[in-house]
Amino acid sequence: MNTGTRNYAIVTAAYWGFTLSDGALRMLVLLHFYQLGYSPFTLAFLFLLYEAMGVVANLIGGWLATRYGIQRMLVVGLATQISGFLLLSALSPSWTAVMSVAWVVLAQGVCGVAKDLTKTASKSAIKLTAGSASGQLFKWVAFFTGSKNAMKGVGFFLGGLLLQVLGFQHSLWAMAGLLAVVLLGVVVFVPALMGKSKASKSAKELFAKNRGINLLAAARVVLFGARDVWFVVGVPVFLYSVGWTFTMVGAFLALWTIAYGVVQGLAPNLVRRSEDGLSAEVPAARLWSALLALVPMALAGLVLAEVPHLEWVVVGGLAVFGFAFAINSSVHSYLILAYAGSEKAAEDVGFYYAANALGRFFGTLMSGLLYQQFGLVGVLAGSALMLAVCWLVTLSLPVQRSLPAAAATP
Repeated sequence: MNTGTRNYAIVTAAYWGFTLSDGALRMLVLLHFYQLGYSPFTLAFLFLLYEAMGVVANLIGGWLATRYGIQRMLVVGLATQISGFLLLSALSPSWTAVMSVAWVVLAQGVCGVAKDLTKTASKSAIKLTAGSASGQLFKWVAFFTGSKNAMKGVGFFLGGLLLQVLGFQHSLWAMAGLLAVVLLGVVVFVPALMGKSKASKSAKELFAKNRGINLLAAARVVLFGARDVWFVVGVPVFLYSVGWTFTMVGAFLALWTIAYGVVQGLAPNLVRRSEDGLSAEVPAARLWSALLALVPMALAGLVLAEVPHLEWVVVGGLAVFGFAFAINSSVHSYLILAYAGSEKAAEDVGFYYAANALGRFFGTLMSGLLYQQFGLVGVLAGSALMLAVCWLVTLSLPVQRSLPAAAATP
């Protein structure tokens, strides 16, 4: 095994451990507080600081990973997640509702920083280890992204299981212990100076990305907003409201996320690739964005028509949505690394995933608001609208690499 493959395997394994705990955390918080009687909007509110801090963490994380190296940022991200778990475990049943919500939001904010510091460092490592071959890069990105989401699905199931077996507090302690083992592995096995380079010296330089990255970031905002606007609160609350148990809801979301990850991993076999890495991949992004937008449109129409066995219609529609979304996400994840420069790949990736976090923030907020006001049809309509915008943005994606805006200026 060469050095690049070895480092890729180590970073991927470390991120698997992190993602397992992160998926479990989301299910723990959602099920625990819904069981306590919190409204859909309050449930969404619990995750808002988690998503908002991701915007900042991605931007800063990319700069820090370039300046100090990927290993240090993985260590910081994992240590921060452990701190967030311990902070959340200190929640007391004797506190008032307002105090409890404030404490959970704060702890979730800490975990949001941890997630995106770790993700930015991990995905930047792929650019460094895959080399310049676009075929290898697409395969490694697809496997990393797909396996990560499959692991998140396992985490959803693990979160429900831990909540039932160990309870809220002991589950958090168990996950903190798991991450401590992962942290030790990163310190021992990941090269200390991996990814270290000359970082941007000003905010203007940090934000002055090339046209492809800017447009792709804009598309990413609405793409992930369109997923979370009905997936974060709308789907689990709807399924529970029609008679599903917490175990059934958690198992379904786990299976959906695992299948979604498998499709992401298979994306290189489903998308035609080109020698230049863009001329076939960019049209694929446009096509799959258009197809994806049709799914929530059709589902919203079926909901308005009040078709029988609506919950199974939603389950089937979510399966189709997950397939098309997985291809979209995998192609986007590849394109950001294809557009990114190798010298400051961590900064480019951080900028892009800051847009990703912004989309999740907006989608989470609208998920609670739209479902509470308009029900399932509201979140589906919101998803369809955002996906239409995503498709329009992809029409402008360049099919050739260009220099960063700052570098292109004489």
